[in-house]
Amino acid sequence: MSDQHSFETLAIHAGNTADPLTGAVVPPIYQVSTYKQDGVGGLRGGYEYSRSANPTRTALEENLAALEGGRRGLAFASGLAAEDCLLRTLLTPGDHVVIPNDAYGGTFRLFAKVASRWGVEFSVADTSDVSAVRAAITPRTKAVWVETPSNPLLGITDISAVTDVARQAGARLVVDNTFASPYLQQPLSLGADVVVHSTTKYMGGHSDVVGGALVVSDPELAEELAYHQNAMGAVAGPFDAWLVLRGIKTLAVRMDRHDENATKVADLLTRHPKVTQVLYPGLPEHPGHEIAAKQMKAFGGMVSFRVAGGEEAAVEVCNRAKLFTLGESLGGVESLLEHPGRMTHASAAGSPLEVPADLVRLSVGIENADDLLADLTQALG
Repeated sequence: MSDQHSFETLAIHAGNTADPLTGAVVPPIYQVSTYKQDGVGGLRGGYEYSRSANPTRTALEENLAALEGGRRGLAFASGLAAEDCLLRTLLTPGDHVVIPNDAYGGTFRLFAKVASRWGVEFSVADTSDVSAVRAAITPRTKAVWVETPSNPLLGITDISAVTDVARQAGARLVVDNTFASPYLQQPLSLGADVVVHSTTKYMGGHSDVVGGALVVSDPELAEELAYHQNAMGAVAGPFDAWLVLRGIKTLAVRMDRHDENATKVADLLTRHPKVTQVLYPGLPEHPGHEIAAKQMKAFGGMVSFRVAGGEEAAVEVCNRAKLFTLGESLGGVESLLEHPGRMTHASAAGSPLEVPADLVRLSVGIENADDLLADLTQALG
């Protein structure tokens, strides 16, 4: 399918060719481990074993590449599986990475507890400050890692500016695009080398699948990643790939509603006397607002806020919510809330990535906005 089509059209059609056998308009779930060969080495469509390739996963990977404007997409069993494959492809012992001071707790854990034992070093920097990124780079830096918007403080990084810094150092720029989704932001077009997704979140969109993805434009890097994907084996299963592919078809309309509802939620929170700070890039007072407006189509469905009264007050807000479900993860059609310090970011406690104890993170769903506002009002008391 031509990449000249609109995003909404690509989301529905890229990789979704009709089944040649039956004409089914939805790609089948190829729940198969191995494939009949027509003589030794006579592969049908290049398929021999489903760790190496599976037609359902191929459909998803083609779709991911089209949506991010990349050359190749790769689908994994989880977002962290994708990150692990990327790290072991790009890095060798002794290499160095710059990571954000506001990153997903699982990403920090991967660097601090896993990659570090393999001899990979990292430095923490405020990636919203280009000079801080430049100062953190060493002669051994091979990658600069960015989340924008970041998790959970909704920080914004200027992708183009940090790309320039990374290129000058001979390093790759990796952008975790999970919070934005490719509908709102396409980092490869801004200069990034690799896009990372937890497809569990907005891409799947229904809290019923776990998955991850990498998308790249460089064909040589694409081949290296594909080699490691097969060699390491943490691939997306066919049913999981099918669920993500199905979710992506409604990504555009869902993201429009997530953004609309989150804007209303952020407005309510800014006026509430028990809220001391609202973190949402759609607010004009957000320090990254202008950059977000430049590199994003809209501001997304994630909102964080700090509660007057400290940690226990924040926990109580989480416990009193009824329509907002207390739970980890994000990006589903239903609204979720959590206490990052005790939940998703507990692994960052005591580190430079430790989050404020009075912070509550919202994943604003696509329910009726008035119902969501009413629930937050009663939860705040």
